[in-house]
Amino acid sequence: MYVDFFISLFSFFLLIIFVLVGVAFFTLLERKVLSYIQIRKGPNKVSFLGLLQPFSDAIKLFCKELIVPKLSNFIPYYFSPIFNLFLSLIIWIVIPYFSNMFVYNLGLMFFLCCTSLNVYSIMLAGWSSNSNYALLGGLRSVAQTISYEVSLFLILLSFILLCGSYCLTNFYFFQIFGWYIVLFFPLCLCLFSSLLADTNRTPFDFAEGESELVSGFNVEYSSGGFILIFLSEYSMILFMSLFSCIIFFGCDLFSLFFFVKMIFLSFLFIWVRGTLPRFRYDKLMYLSWKCYLPLSLNYLIFIIGFKLLIVSLFFYWTIFS
Repeated sequence: MYVDFFISLFSFFLLIIFVLVGVAFFTLLERKVLSYIQIRKGPNKVSFLGLLQPFSDAIKLFCKELIVPKLSNFIPYYFSPIFNLFLSLIIWIVIPYFSNMFVYNLGLMFFLCCTSLNVYSIMLAGWSSNSNYALLGGLRSVAQTISYEVSLFLILLSFILLCGSYCLTNFYFFQIFGWYIVLFFPLCLCLFSSLLADTNRTPFDFAEGESELVSGFNVEYSSGGFILIFLSEYSMILFMSLFSCIIFFGCDLFSLFFFVKMIFLSFLFIWVRGTLPRFRYDKLMYLSWKCYLPLSLNYLIFIIGFKLLIVSLFFYWTIFS
């Protein structure tokens, strides 16, 4: 019993280390891609082709002085980035690794709970800084995340009804012969853009909003606090890429092609940032409540009706045969 527990604990810590290293190289990829989109050179001085640039940046940030605003509420100000990073790392255990270490029958429910809790850390970080810019960023994040959580849950509910389970492992078995992106391409586009909004990425980066809010909810953070927020944001992007890959393209983690698809989805996050301008805030809410919500409800009703039709046809076939 204790051996299994320690093996699971060791594998989880190993997972965290690899996720953080993946985040480091993902930031390098983002800086390289954005630089070539803007027709300039990215980081290329530190080691060969700038491969060690993320680690030198991390050392530089951790060596800087941690500045705490005098009028801030210290306890939530200090612990919000830690809670944010904890949520973005704990969520990785819902991925079906097929190794009998972590098996979640309610993985999608756990995912929705963690993404819903993520908004509290941003809200507390904005409020506890006692800065007008940070507070506005936190309030924007609350409204944005609540709006897109509704559409995200309804979109995922359609896939849950198709699989008949909250377990992500079933997405592997149900997509062996066909991907969901072929059957539900509009719904997959809605899911991907909802994940963009859920991770506060361009063109939905209103929680940061550099052009009007300086740096939004993390404007008062420096040194370790800033790097924890930074790590949590980029680990969530990597997780959302992996999660989207499981939902759209199946879940064969032993295939190299699966990770090629995951890198492509991560590249899409960067590509969107390099090409699209930020939305107007009313357009963001309009998109969520008047476009995604009706579309996801229509798909949900269609899938329920389709499953009832299949069940009734099977019932009549068994009776009359």
